[in-house]
Order: sequence, then C-alpha cells, then structure tokens
Amino acid sequence: MPIHEHWHAAAAAKGFEITCRVDDRYHLMLRCEACGQEHRSKLHVLMTSQPLCPHCMDARWRADAEAAGLVWLGRDPEDRHYGFYQAPCGHGLRRQFELVKRIAAGECAHRCERCQNEKEEAEAKARGWSLIGPAPGRGPNYRVYRHSCGHEQAIARANMQSGRFNCASCGEGWSTAPSFIYCMCFALPGLAPLVKLGFSRNPDSRLHWQLKRSPDLSGHILRSVPIRNGHTAQSLEKKMHAALRRNHRDSVIPPERYRPWLRVKSEIYAAGLQPVILKLLDDLDTGLRATD
Repeated sequence: MPIHEHWHAAAAAKGFEITCRVDDRYHLMLRCEACGQEHRSKLHVLMTSQPLCPHCMDARWRADAEAAGLVWLGRDPEDRHYGFYQAPCGHGLRRQFELVKRIAAGECAHRCERCQNEKEEAEAKARGWSLIGPAPGRGPNYRVYRHSCGHEQAIARANMQSGRFNCASCGEGWSTAPSFIYCMCFALPGLAPLVKLGFSRNPDSRLHWQLKRSPDLSGHILRSVPIRNGHTAQSLEKKMHAALRRNHRDSVIPPERYRPWLRVKSEIYAAGLQPVILKLLDDLDTGLRATD
C-alpha cells in the first residue's frame, strides 16, 4: 500500500516519521523523532490531530512518579486519565496523572488510603471506639464510629483525635465526668514566659487543640491534679483564681497581650507566679489524698 507524500509531510510536521502501513488502509507505523521508537497509529489521528508517542508518555509518567516519590506500575486500562503507583509504604495507589504532576511539583502530597485508614482506626481504638467508615451526609471530616458500649455515632475526626466529644448513649457531661486542675506554661513570641491555671477533663487536648492558635507555639503542662468531677474542679479552680488575683494582682496578664496566640480571655499570669500555682496544686493534691 502506498504512503502519500502529504502523509509524510504531516508526520514530519508533528515530530514523526511514517515507516510503513499496517493491518489495513487506516493504520500506519510512526517512528517518534524524540525517542526513536515506533507505535501504531490511525491515519485519521495523524491527519487531524497531534499523535502522542506512548513510549514518551510512559517515560514522562515514570519521571513524574519518581519526582513524586512513587514507583510507576502502569496505566489503568479502564481509565486513560489514571495510573497505578506504589507508595513509599509499599501499598498500591490509583491516581490521576495530573495529580501526580502536582505532587511532583510540590503543590500537594500523596496519601495512602490504607495507611490513613489504619491511622484513623488507631485513633479510635485509643479512645475506646472502633472505626466503621465514612459518615454519609455529614461531610468529609466525619466518620461513623462504634463505642465500646455498642452505640454508633458520627463524630468529626478532629474531635476523635482531641477527645472532645461524648458518647450519646453512655457518655457523661463535663460536670459529672472526671476532671483535672492543671498548670501550663507558655513561651510566646515577643513575650516573657506565662503560666495558666485551669481545669479540663483532658488537659492535653485543651492545650494542643483549644488553647494554642498554632501548633508551633511552645506550651507544656507542668502539673495536673485529678478531680472526681468537673463541677468540683470548676469550683476549686475559681477559688484559686480569686486568691491569685487578690494576692498577686500585678501578675495578672491583660488578655490583649496574649490574644494573638492563645484562645482564652483570662487565667493567664506572669511566670513568676509559677511556684505559687504549683504549691496550690501540691496542697490540693495532698488534701484530696488525705480525704480518700
């Protein structure tokens, strides 16, 4: 079968060379000028659009995968926009080629679904819950969990991480649940060290998920004393604050000074008051132990 000159001209203009006709009058073999390899192409594609060299495309996909920290496994035969990759964890991923390009460019990061699921299962287990799956109708940030009591509930994942939620079936409110009175210290940009006295049923969650406006801020729990319930903790804490404000008025820090970094309106003192607050907590702990 002949190869017409205007076919040769079209191929050359598009970066290819026609080497022969194959199968029938509708197909050609094209050699890519970039990589030197051949592929089978329809004549109609050559004459009406830009042929794509599958070997060059494969090389680009491999390069994108390597730049993204992935291993190229091959194309998805069911969707030309997707490929299969191996993540650094060893699990397989199915991703759009354009997404992998964005990962390679540093615009976003890949996430292994299996590893993510295992992570969320561990978060739930640490709180006495088990992960069931997505929560339809509640948005991408919610999951359905089952409590150890058997109750199933949709909970925001951030709340599962922080522990700031209750089981709607058997959970206790803050006033009846066990609580703590704590002392925290902070080192905020441009300020002298500060301390905070407060109460919470989960001081660690209070510090990292509620108080600090940025995870990069330096804050630590210095001391915490367990209290039998939140109502008692609140009452004791209020008495301590009243005594501190009465006896150490100059150590009370105005809220406008720490508001850019902490989500709290009061209860912040100069670090010089730290020994006084820790002594209050020591005395409280000693008194509680004596009454047990």
